[in-house]
Amino acid sequence: MLAVGLVGVSGLLVAATGAVGYAVATRVALDAAADAAALAAADALAGFVADEPCAVARRAASLNGARLAECDTDGAIVDVVVDTAVMGFHVSSRARAGPADG
Repeated sequence: MLAVGLVGVSGLLVAATGAVGYAVATRVALDAAADAAALAAADALAGFVADEPCAVARRAASLNGARLAECDTDGAIVDVVVDTAVMGFHVSSRARAGPADG
């Protein structure tokens, strides 16, 4: 009985570790998608891409497996929020891009 219990607990720990690892990897990928969307929109604001900045950000987010939830421009600065679902939970990430200060 003890051996069966230990095997069961070990299986639960392995499953939980895998789920946490998947969630962390997805979060890192979502942060990268937010960065890519913000940089793409900033390129459009600067005139390097011939399209509306938020449309470019939407495509960049989509190509990285995320959905563009918000896109705001203020001068040459763009703020984006992307989101996705991870194991039934809503997760979002925010990024900002534009010219360097100074």
